[in-house]
Amino acid sequence: MARQPPPPWVHAAFLLWLLSLSGAIEIPMDLSQPPTITKQSVKDHIVDPRDNILIECEAKGNPAPSFHWTRNSKFFNVAKDPRVSMRRRSGTLVIDFRSGGRPEEYEGEYQCFARNKFGTALSNRIRLQVSKSPLWPKENLDPVVVQVGAPLTLQCNPPPGLPSPVIFWMSSSMEPITQDKRVSQGHNGDLYFSNVMLQDMQTDYSCNARFHFTHTIQQKNPFTLKVLTNHPYNDSSLRNHPDMYSAQGVAERTPSFMYPQGTASSQMVLRGMDLLLECIASGVPTPDIAWYKKGGDLPSHKAKFENFNKALRITNVSEEDSGEYFCLASNKMGSIRHTISVRVKAAPYWLDEPKNLILAPGEDGRLVCRANGNPKPTVQWMVNGEPLQSAPPNPNREVAGDTIIFRDTQISSRAVYQCNTSNEHGYLLANAFVSVLDVPPRMLSPRNQLIRVILYNRTRLDCPFFGSPIPTLRWFKNGQGSNLDGGNYHVYENGSLEIKMIRKEDQGIYTCVATNILGKAENQVRLEVKDPTRIFRMPEDQVAKRGTTVQLECRVKHDPSLKLTIYWLKDDEPLHIGNRMKKEDDSLTIFGVAERDQGSYTCVASTELDQDLAKAYLTVLGRPDRPRDLELTDLAERSVRLTWIPGDDNNSPITDFVVQFEEDQFQPGVWHDHSKFPGSVNSAVLQLSPYVNYQFRVIAVNEVGSSHPSLPSERYRTSGAPPESNPADVKGEGTRKNNMEITWTPMNATSAFGPNLRYIVKWRRRETRDTWNNVTVWGSRYVVGQTPVYVPYEIRVQAENDFGKGPEPETVIGYSGEDLPSAPRRFRVRQPNLETINLEWDHPEHPNGILIGYTLKYVAFNGTKVGKQIAESFSPNQTKFTVQRADPVSRYRFTLSARTQVGNGEAVTEESPAPPNEAYTNNQADIATQGWFIGLMCAIALLVLILLIVCFIKRSRGGKYPVREKKDVPLGPEDPKEDDGSFDYSDEDNKPLQGSQTSLDGTIKQQESDDSLVDYGEGGEGQFNEDGSFIGQYTVKKDKEETEGNESSEATSPVNAIYSLA
Repeated sequence: MARQPPPPWVHAAFLLWLLSLSGAIEIPMDLSQPPTITKQSVKDHIVDPRDNILIECEAKGNPAPSFHWTRNSKFFNVAKDPRVSMRRRSGTLVIDFRSGGRPEEYEGEYQCFARNKFGTALSNRIRLQVSKSPLWPKENLDPVVVQVGAPLTLQCNPPPGLPSPVIFWMSSSMEPITQDKRVSQGHNGDLYFSNVMLQDMQTDYSCNARFHFTHTIQQKNPFTLKVLTNHPYNDSSLRNHPDMYSAQGVAERTPSFMYPQGTASSQMVLRGMDLLLECIASGVPTPDIAWYKKGGDLPSHKAKFENFNKALRITNVSEEDSGEYFCLASNKMGSIRHTISVRVKAAPYWLDEPKNLILAPGEDGRLVCRANGNPKPTVQWMVNGEPLQSAPPNPNREVAGDTIIFRDTQISSRAVYQCNTSNEHGYLLANAFVSVLDVPPRMLSPRNQLIRVILYNRTRLDCPFFGSPIPTLRWFKNGQGSNLDGGNYHVYENGSLEIKMIRKEDQGIYTCVATNILGKAENQVRLEVKDPTRIFRMPEDQVAKRGTTVQLECRVKHDPSLKLTIYWLKDDEPLHIGNRMKKEDDSLTIFGVAERDQGSYTCVASTELDQDLAKAYLTVLGRPDRPRDLELTDLAERSVRLTWIPGDDNNSPITDFVVQFEEDQFQPGVWHDHSKFPGSVNSAVLQLSPYVNYQFRVIAVNEVGSSHPSLPSERYRTSGAPPESNPADVKGEGTRKNNMEITWTPMNATSAFGPNLRYIVKWRRRETRDTWNNVTVWGSRYVVGQTPVYVPYEIRVQAENDFGKGPEPETVIGYSGEDLPSAPRRFRVRQPNLETINLEWDHPEHPNGILIGYTLKYVAFNGTKVGKQIAESFSPNQTKFTVQRADPVSRYRFTLSARTQVGNGEAVTEESPAPPNEAYTNNQADIATQGWFIGLMCAIALLVLILLIVCFIKRSRGGKYPVREKKDVPLGPEDPKEDDGSFDYSDEDNKPLQGSQTSLDGTIKQQESDDSLVDYGEGGEGQFNEDGSFIGQYTVKKDKEETEGNESSEATSPVNAIYSLA
């Protein structure tokens, strides 16, 4: 994150502003004045022959000037040529070729004259040339024969075009010629080979010239190279040799210069142009080039190296760049140098350009024309386009070399003067008029302007004025005080007031007053001071992984009276806010960051008066770029060295390189991982297998992910050999009960070791030890038929190719096909109690395969009732199981079978033993379902109901008992009593039986009935007489927690009634 300084254009604009402040005062257009050229074509004017020709010349003056032209210093009569016309109110020439004509006929040097009654102004001498793009001459080029290692120059010699064409080299199939420090194009367009190698003849070489104006490309017939060598050319052995020169039989050689020739040369360059120095050397190995300046350092701020250090460019040359430069070409065999003496010449350039001179009658003045150049330029004065020597004499005018002095000027002195300064490298032409006027001061800008400025900034208050004699100008603040000049104020020649640093107290009304002998004029400017715009929370540099979200903050403080606009730049260009970005008032959010989002982000907060910038850099961690330029060297029988150039790591260091290979025999087009190397490695020795036509590629890996694979290397085939291993995962398994399928994993390309890979398959019964059966198989399976069920076999599989057999294989045990197993043996069902049943069994006598488990199905039954069947699966090692009974009465029926992969075998069925009371339970169950038994039970129920009704009626009548109830409490005097001492238990008082208790649901709960036979029989208190009659007392038992107010009258318990009747 950083606050940005103002861009360079701000400084340039300020310099131009300062220049404008010191510029000459302009005459208002409503006043009489001589002509001034305002627009003209460049001195060297090259035009496209397909377009109409336009030669520009525009001027101003009062009265408006008229125009005429010269061509090659002779009057050019525009009216006489139908193709030529002049634009209205302008001197611009238009030459129209729509009706025919050749543009070349109009080439030459043109000059425009703008004239009114006060003088004549001249344009530059404009040299008109028509662009040319001539065809390449037809030629048949013989093959270029060259010895390997020798230097070579293929000359382009393009046809002369105007302007000079751009040269580039391609093959005839329009593929660019790859250039490096060994092969490169010189500034003259020739193609230089520092040393020729065998691979250079793989293509042809054609020089192409692109012409700017016609947008055409001319192609020269291609060169074909024939490289002679004493060594046969092999692409996979010579080019990948660690020393390609020795591999091709090239002797090492010290450097020598191909361009420029010799040890010294000289070069002239004009001031302000670019200096291009070039040194191209031959040698083996290819030499390196270095540049130096004798007696000093290279100008680092404007020097740069080009064309693989073979060229040195110095921009905007000045006189101090003169001197001796030398290039040093070196390789391990030695070095040489070439010295270039550089002379800087200069076309004329202005030291003091003449400016318009405005005088009042009787005033003095001067025109100055000073220029420099190398050689020193000469100065020639003209007036109204004519040499000053041939002009009428003027006693008020004196010429002193580069200066014309005017004394006591009069109206008749008005004219336009031309200064022409020239040397052999060019010329400069300037117009400056002398105007004699008598004008009181006037203001040229609107009155009472409002100027708003930012606190602490530099600002300028303009007050354009005119008058003759030139008025003096003074500034005042708020209509009072002394003249503002000096300190924080500065008044320029054109009347502008500069305030070097604005403060709050500078706000107010400023008045400018222009005065000369003819009067005065004034104007006012109101100045308002605003707070600056400042970014107080700036975006910060960030590092983000691809796919994440990034937020860049930008919080701004500004003057509230100004409208604030915030926008963003990316890499100093306006940022397009796409659908992955969200711009808010104080931030920029980027969703799903991608590699293309990396760069600098500048927040620009601007108002109509100022702006503030803050920049942050977003670094995106991306996957690496793919490695490139794979090269195979150190080719051996079982190894090769692979070298590559890593791609850009995209800000996340490369941690690994994965080398993959592809072969074209077993799995063409399929890539396999070969090996992995650290990210610091870019060359590795790869171990290879015999008889594989290898092709390699490399993938770079970093924290973010993997790169795209590199382009594949060239192929390299290793020689063959017998297999060194046999196939893996050999198995023998039956697919049917009478066969055995032998399978294995086929060997891949890196283990085949030779052509026609096949397998020798052997098998025999394990128990019998018979002789081996064998067969040769090309695939990865073989089926042995007519085998017994599930018997073991010994199996061997051996690899073989055209070079021989592999090692002796290991013996593997396989089995023929399985069948259904026999039933489990000794299936026992035991019932130790009424809650569980224990099951036990033994393995089948004939499993007929590998047992994979047991299946148990059982069901509960009780008489004719049968429950839901339940199934259980057991592992092949389980031979016990316990069943939890659902009830103690039901019996269980169990069915058990063994399983192989073929399915469930023969089943065995057993039932659980009957419980001891099963007969009773069965009879009870049978009787309960008989019709007669159901009828009998209904009759008994009816009889009991009738008895209950009779008993209830009897008790309702209040029957008297001859005995008194025995109570736990004494009989009170209030108790009702009959004369005979008996008690009446009538319900007239609506009382419940004593000893009854009201339940929560309102019924009477009988705890102990007074007349219960149970009490009689179990109480122990009752007595009988000799004949068995009951003579005891009633025993009244009361609830210990009898609830008051809940008693109600109710009949005697029906149960007690039944027992009473009994």
